[in-house]
Amino acid sequence: MREDIVAAKADKLEKLITVFGTAYPEKTERTHTTKEVFEAFDSLSESGTEVVVAGRIRSMRTMGKIAFAHLEDGSGRIQIFLSDADLGAEVFGLFSDTVEMGDFVSVRGMLFVTKKGEKTVSAKSWTILSKSMRPIPTDHFGIEDKEELLRRRYLDLLSNSETRELFRKKNLFWQTIRRFYENEGYLEVQTPVLEHVPGGAEAEPFITHHNALDTDFYMRISLELSLKRLLVGGYERVFEIGRVFRNEGIDRDHLQEFDHMECYGAYLDLEQGMKMTERLYKEIVSALTDGSMKTTYEGMELDWSKPFPRVDYFTEFEKETGIDLSAEVTVDTLRAKGDELGIKYDPTAGKGRLIDTIYKKTVRQKLIQPCFLVGHPIEVSPLAKSDPTNPNRVLRMQPVAAKSELGNGFAELNDPADQRRRFEDQMKLREAGDAEGMMLDEDFLEALEYGMPPAFGFGMSERLFAVLMDRSIRETVIFPPMRNRER
Repeated sequence: MREDIVAAKADKLEKLITVFGTAYPEKTERTHTTKEVFEAFDSLSESGTEVVVAGRIRSMRTMGKIAFAHLEDGSGRIQIFLSDADLGAEVFGLFSDTVEMGDFVSVRGMLFVTKKGEKTVSAKSWTILSKSMRPIPTDHFGIEDKEELLRRRYLDLLSNSETRELFRKKNLFWQTIRRFYENEGYLEVQTPVLEHVPGGAEAEPFITHHNALDTDFYMRISLELSLKRLLVGGYERVFEIGRVFRNEGIDRDHLQEFDHMECYGAYLDLEQGMKMTERLYKEIVSALTDGSMKTTYEGMELDWSKPFPRVDYFTEFEKETGIDLSAEVTVDTLRAKGDELGIKYDPTAGKGRLIDTIYKKTVRQKLIQPCFLVGHPIEVSPLAKSDPTNPNRVLRMQPVAAKSELGNGFAELNDPADQRRRFEDQMKLREAGDAEGMMLDEDFLEALEYGMPPAFGFGMSERLFAVLMDRSIRETVIFPPMRNRER
């Protein structure tokens, strides 16, 4: 920031302090928001009611002994008019000499309509509420660098009304989900962020240290295992919306810290779960699109109004790769197919990770319109119940659209012996170098041994919101994790 701008603002600050005693007063005598002024404008102006509005100065023009400015609060903008005749030369001069775009002020006055038809507050007095000591971006000369806007999100919100609207819609997104599950009889709960053993997903966790307990904890990568313990404890329908942390790469679909929802319903099967999930997604889309049920993501037009078709994992995998997953498939076969297709994979990856990597680069690239991917291989689903008609498959589904996985649900594995075997297989992968392999959780296995009812579980994150808004997930997190900028 240029030194002359700093010095000029400091001089103006001193003048304001001299007159008002402070440029950052504690109290604001606001009587109406701008929205309330507009809604009751006729009655307020006809009755001669004095109003006090408060907000940030967003535009300003001074013409001799009069000035017009636009004041913005959280509900909108309104024009204010100030004059030497109404305020007196000294008070008007203080405003014109010290107040700039970005400053917060309150204005007391009467309402009128200008010759150009703009509803306006004619100031009888004004007060500084907060002096801006840095020049703010304007509508025409904002910050162009997207990384800088994400790093200083407050400037993005300040400069771009569409960004503010994005996060209003995000609130609607989560409120729609919350209302849906409450209406379905689910109890909202909160479970720990810090865990002794991270589980419920295949992801590398963050580690932190608890000083009072002198113990290392993992930051949760999922909500699953805690919520399933609640089914053991006697609750039949629970859900949680909470922050999870995954120490993985950043791209359009992935972030290390994001909001996640999981729900678990006892005595529900996979088919019932899919029907409920489709109703949820349609309700979300309808709320965010005002009922149009059409969205666009990266140039792909998506129609959410139609029934979601079922896409069989094994069938589509064989169609794209020639590999029948119901037969004996070796790691070497999968590596050779990956090499043939030019797919990069982790050399330490086991069978499940290789299948998943190849699927994402082949099958998933063909899934554009909303659908359910069903019948996943057991190797990629360590917490799902096996399909009784085919032990190589599990009772699992994923809503997929625009080449993105937008949720994950399955008939929950509640056989403690089978779950132990799955955990042990995952631990072998970890020992072979797979940092995302699940850890064996003895406490969870003990809980299962007390008995967990058959249940359907489902999880989704704000990735769905990002797809519906045609944004990267980083853009839809209000303060995403960023590298420090070089100063």
